[in-house]
Amino acid sequence: MTSIDFYHGASDKVQSACRLIGDLYAQGRRVMVYAPAESLADRLDRQLWVQPATGFLPHCRVGAAPSADTPIVIVGSLDDAAHHDVLINLDGDLPPAFSRFERLLEIVGTDEADRGPARERFKFYRDRGYAIAAHDLSKG
Repeated sequence: MTSIDFYHGASDKVQSACRLIGDLYAQGRRVMVYAPAESLADRLDRQLWVQPATGFLPHCRVGAAPSADTPIVIVGSLDDAAHHDVLINLDGDLPPAFSRFERLLEIVGTDEADRGPARERFKFYRDRGYAIAAHDLSKG
């Protein structure tokens, strides 16, 4: 069953995602980032080129030639998931087919427009018996 982590209190969801992606990459995990909004996917793609400042996180958008071999892939749809290791949800809705992944990371911003839908997703997962861990990003 998919293990789920909620990272709440993110002052900037994209920067928080980049930090988590870096940690997962260092652990040898394959990461799929669900960002169906094109502007969000573009922002994440740009940020991954500069964060971390002293390294490089190999990533690409789904559909790019090397996406099957790239450890970090940004997707707008989960229909053709290349792997089922870690999924990071940057959308406000429940990611489709999330249960195919070993881990799901939900990143929640500080504004109510983000927290409200995140509470609904949390309840959805909890009511279906998923193991959920919560992490407060505002504490460092």
